[in-house]
Amino acid sequence: MATAKKNPPQKEFVTEDKIIELYMNDVLTHNGQAANVYLFCKRNAIEETQFYQFFNSFGSIRQEIWVKFFENAETIMAQSPDYRSYSEKDRLLALYYTIFEILTLNRTYVSWSLRDNRQGLRNLADLKLFRTRFRDFVEQLLKQQDPEKFRKVRDVTEPVLSEGAWVQFLFILKYWLDDNSRGFEKTDLIIEKSVNTVVSLLDTKPLENLIDLGKFLWKN
Repeated sequence: MATAKKNPPQKEFVTEDKIIELYMNDVLTHNGQAANVYLFCKRNAIEETQFYQFFNSFGSIRQEIWVKFFENAETIMAQSPDYRSYSEKDRLLALYYTIFEILTLNRTYVSWSLRDNRQGLRNLADLKLFRTRFRDFVEQLLKQQDPEKFRKVRDVTEPVLSEGAWVQFLFILKYWLDDNSRGFEKTDLIIEKSVNTVVSLLDTKPLENLIDLGKFLWKN
């Protein structure tokens, strides 16, 4: 009796976002990272080749997860019809508040990523690409300022201010991880105070005077 030939089963179409989703769920379900990529793929029913099509290691996934957090925040902010008219302070506030809303939605994973895996300072490697995106955002705010105002000190101000903002962000992140206040209201207060500090540094007159003094002393 003739029978119809069965088509071979089709492999599930796997995307970068799907692997990230599987990885985060895997970490939370097993309270930690799989011992290796083979085991991760086996217990999530995907091929290793599918994994390596997008990532070369678990470390690259962890970095990309933080990039996704930042990109999601930018997307959310861009959807606000009033965002383009925001001041520098309001844009920074929007960034901080939106990022921490996203982190709160993923708090268990973030806590594991930065603290619960007991990797100490090595955890900061997960933030490498996120740090670049964050600093670029802050420097872009500076580029929108009056060009003449920042002409003398732009090369100094941009990296110093963006790095200072990054250090402040790390402080807020650590505070948020330990914050047990209702609705993380204490973290919200820290965010507002930190943004006020960063914005106050946009007035470069004191720094400009210091550079002029340095040039005078050097020449004389």
